[in-house]
Amino acid sequence: MLLDAALRDQVRDRLAAFAVRRLPVGTQRAAAVALALVEEGDGALIAGIRAPANGSRSAAVLLTRRAAALSSHAGQWALPGGRIDPGETPEAAALREMHEEVGLALSAADVLGTLDDYATRSGFVITPVIVWAGSAHTLQPNPDEVASVHRIPVTEFLRPDAPLLDPSEEPRREILRMPVGDTWIAAPTAAILYQFSEVCIRGRRTRVAHYDQPLFARR
Repeated sequence: MLLDAALRDQVRDRLAAFAVRRLPVGTQRAAAVALALVEEGDGALIAGIRAPANGSRSAAVLLTRRAAALSSHAGQWALPGGRIDPGETPEAAALREMHEEVGLALSAADVLGTLDDYATRSGFVITPVIVWAGSAHTLQPNPDEVASVHRIPVTEFLRPDAPLLDPSEEPRREILRMPVGDTWIAAPTAAILYQFSEVCIRGRRTRVAHYDQPLFARR
């Protein structure tokens, strides 16, 4: 799957046609994450995923592993993001956080749209913002927040074994994981990646807010 104008237009059009669901923040905290579409290229390798060919223009998603010293969710898979400041839009917050975490500076013109809000067990209502990042050759991860940066091929999220669903203590609320290489990613990041693959790539109107997180990801 190439990172080209056809993919950009497809993602933008499908997001524009998708009726996103916003959740009331209430006593929780509003946050935004950036799901950045980039060229598959230099990035930390993951066991079970082949190294990209030289000059590959295949589409990938930018993911990070959170720094071990962070007070919450240390070492977990994540999309760049964080709290929405007062008076800030989710789109602006996602762009700001991506610049702070991985040194990638994009503008509002690079935003393709948003997906459904996802409420976490740790007290956040997350708005996923889909952005077009192009080659993104030069990244500067902030070591205080990011342990490593990974470019995961979009096709990896279309595997026949995705998503992985496990029983939860709540009936009808399964725990969702997404397989990546020889490992897996937990919700909420996994839920956002799954909805992206369903809505933007497969063209389906799949909802994910009802999926739960593993116990370790709830703190």
